[in-house]
Amino acid sequence: MAVTPIRLFGDPILRKPALEVVDFDKELRKLVEDLTDTMLEAPGAGLAAPQIGVGLRVFTWNVDGEVGHLVNPRLDLSAELQEGPEGCLSLPDLSFDCTRALSVVARGFDMHGEPLVVTGSDLLARAIQHETDHLDGILFIDRLDAEARKAAMRAIRESEWFGLERPMVKVSPHATNGLGF
Repeated sequence: MAVTPIRLFGDPILRKPALEVVDFDKELRKLVEDLTDTMLEAPGAGLAAPQIGVGLRVFTWNVDGEVGHLVNPRLDLSAELQEGPEGCLSLPDLSFDCTRALSVVARGFDMHGEPLVVTGSDLLARAIQHETDHLDGILFIDRLDAEARKAAMRAIRESEWFGLERPMVKVSPHATNGLGF
């Protein structure tokens, strides 16, 4: 089991767009294993690579007993929306209602480089959108209306974890073509 510390709000890696995965190798499989173990231990409905300090476009999910992962996701969102509570492992003990697409078709790859299509609605759709946002440097609080965002920021400033020393950014073992951290 490889449980990794989860980066908290304020860590710069959470705001940087992640790089596309180009090498589907043993390091990527290890990353997926670390993400899965960390997500299950937390526990959470999903976890993106930047949340454990790796700036690559990979995330895992755990919704209704289904555990999975997706590499280099591209999303097609439904026009129909859902409103519901959302939280984040990088913002512990915070939950606010957030608007998301009701359903999603996510296309990408598995850890072996095989094409993968994931179709989901409700909580799975919410988790996939949330984790894909992480890969773009977007946090769910960015999607809140002004009043809710103000309340979220107040809750963050009052939290026990806010301002704790952040760990160093982990350097990706993958080629970054000069775009690495």
